[in-house]
Order: sequence, then structure tokens, then C-alpha cells
Amino acid sequence: MEIVVHNTLAEISAKQWNAMLADNNPFVRHEFLLGLETTGCVSLETGWESTHIAIYEDIDREHLLAAMPCYIKEHSYGEYIFDWSWANAHHRYGLEYYPKLSNAVPFTPATGDRLLVRDPKQRTQLESALLSKAIELCQSRGLSSFHSLFVEQQQAEKLHKLGCLTRHSSQFHWRNREYQSFDDFLTIMSSKKRKNIKRERRRVAETGIRYRWLSGHQLDQTAVNTMYRFYARTIQYYGAQSYLNKEFFEYLSQQFNQQTLFLFAELDNQVIAGGLYFKSDNALFGRYWGALDNFHSVHFETCYYQAIEWCINNGYQRFEAGAQGEHKLARGLEPRVTYSSHWIAHDGFKQAIGDFISSEQEHMKNYQAHMNNHSPFKIEI
Repeated sequence: MEIVVHNTLAEISAKQWNAMLADNNPFVRHEFLLGLETTGCVSLETGWESTHIAIYEDIDREHLLAAMPCYIKEHSYGEYIFDWSWANAHHRYGLEYYPKLSNAVPFTPATGDRLLVRDPKQRTQLESALLSKAIELCQSRGLSSFHSLFVEQQQAEKLHKLGCLTRHSSQFHWRNREYQSFDDFLTIMSSKKRKNIKRERRRVAETGIRYRWLSGHQLDQTAVNTMYRFYARTIQYYGAQSYLNKEFFEYLSQQFNQQTLFLFAELDNQVIAGGLYFKSDNALFGRYWGALDNFHSVHFETCYYQAIEWCINNGYQRFEAGAQGEHKLARGLEPRVTYSSHWIAHDGFKQAIGDFISSEQEHMKNYQAHMNNHSPFKIEI
């Protein structure tokens, strides 16, 4: 085997990389990750140094066996697994937490494969080799830690056995239980929640707002300009950090339009709100949204109800609406555990962070139970 560290995804075969994806997860596809690099969203300047690890069958590098997207990070922005307190603790003791190595999809809190393997029969061996190379890289370059973020549960469990700490987080996801229509979905909800959702949807409809989904060749320059304008407006309104640039939206329309969807809300021939979505073979992912004004209930319709209805109509099994947001529970999205794995170089801090995670896990378990006790569904599911 030949293990190589690449400083750009362009050096790795897109066909062989994508062949290792189990569910066509849009965010782990070669095109998506490469687009972040080529448009400058991911770069040394933005604090994301591409450091992808690949394992080849031989020194000719013609046959890819395994790989994982990695970045040397100078900060913790755009990860959504918050470790600022870990960095502060290192700093107080005179140690540097940054740079660190992150096995992640930049700016994307969506679970998926993080350790890609071609042959399932070699999975255990190759995943161990990938982690060993990551740790070796940390040691040789003086990095404080390695983090695999929003990793699949099975991979988190394997990484735990290999010496990583496992951390739990929480998100809200919608699941399709073979619903035939949106009204069919509402029938399993409590009367109060069902009435509230119907009222919110009715307010939007009675205003005269109509929705349309765009994908493929429909993502023309006008659509891109509109969607980016909503994204930029929301970032400015909330004072958030702008991770994506206009060039990346244009890249999506040209190079990734089969798995990218725009949702536009229109009133009086004007687009007044929009949502950016991506799809795998069985899941829809909501990423960003924006609106021209604070239209009543348009946020819920644009970010949740239209997406749920799209999944029902297209036979999709899951809808993920991003990180956090307890208000999603009342809209039919249920709490789900997400996983991340962490290797800490300093033995003392590894113990301290392990203790912190153990305490946090107990809190997370209680939080999940509390959320489930406030389920909007009228029957146990």
C-alpha cells in the first residue's frame, strides 16, 4: 500500500473517490469538496488547509483503496462541533490548540462517511491505516489533535476502539413513515400541533405566496444571483460569518446542479424568499435560507413544510434541516444523536476532555429524553 497526503482534491480521481460513497451523500462527493477549494471558500487564507489522506494499492497511485477529506485548521469556525473551551484550556496552560487536523466537510453539519473505503472486506484494516496516518501527521507537524466530525455511528464506534474519544451532539431530523401526503403526515400529530401547522401554512397560502423548486439546468445565472442574495442577506442580518462566496453558488449551478436544489417563494411575480437544499439518493438536506422581509410563517414554510412535502412526493426517507433548533420539534422533526471522534495528543488534556465528554454525554442523554417527552406526535412511534 502507498499512503499519500494530498494538498488538493484535484490530485485524486473523482470517479474512484465517488465510487466509495455508499448513499451518494452530496457533501462528501468529490465535486462538492473540490468546488469549495477551487472557489476559495476552503484555502490557507480562510484557515482550511487541504490535507487529504489517500491510500493506494501501489506506488503508481492508479487504484484508490481508501481516503478521507482532511484539513489543517487554524480555528474552529465552520465545524459545528464546538471545541472553543478545549482551545481556551490549552491556551491557559501555555499549550497551542491550533493548528489541529479535522476530518470533516467544511461548513456542513450533516452526518456521512468520513473514512471512505473501496472494499468492505478491507474496511477494518484500511480505517485503522487512515487513522494511524492522521495521528502520524499530527505528531510530525505538531498538531494538537485529530477530529472526525459528524461521522457515522459505526465509524465512531470503530474510532473509539482505536483510541479516539466519542462525543455526542443533537440534531432534529424528519423521517418518512410511508406517508401518502402531507395531510397523512399530520394525522399522527397531536391536535394542537396539527392545527398550528395548518394555520401557519394557511397564512402563507392566503397571502398569495407560491413556491417552486429548481434544479439542473433551471439553476441559471438569475437563480444563482437571487439565491446568493438571500444567503448574503441572512448572514448580514444575523452578523454571522460568510463561509460561501458567489463563485461557489455559480459552481453549484454549473458543476453540481443535479444534487443542488433552490426553493423560491414568489409573491406578485417577485421572489421574496429562498432556500438552498441538497439531496442524496434518499435524503434531503436544508442548508441556508433568506427572505426580503419578515413575512408571517414564511420561515417555517420555506425551511420545513415545503421540504417535508417534497420528500413525501418524491419518496425520500429523511429530511435534515441542519444543526440545533428546538422549534423544529413542533414541526415534526425528531431529535437524533450525531457523533464525532477526537484524538488528543496531550495525555493530560485527553483525560480532562474525556471527563468533560462523559459529563456532557449524560446531559445529552437527559436532553434527548426531555425532547422525546415533548414529542408533537399523538402516538408512540
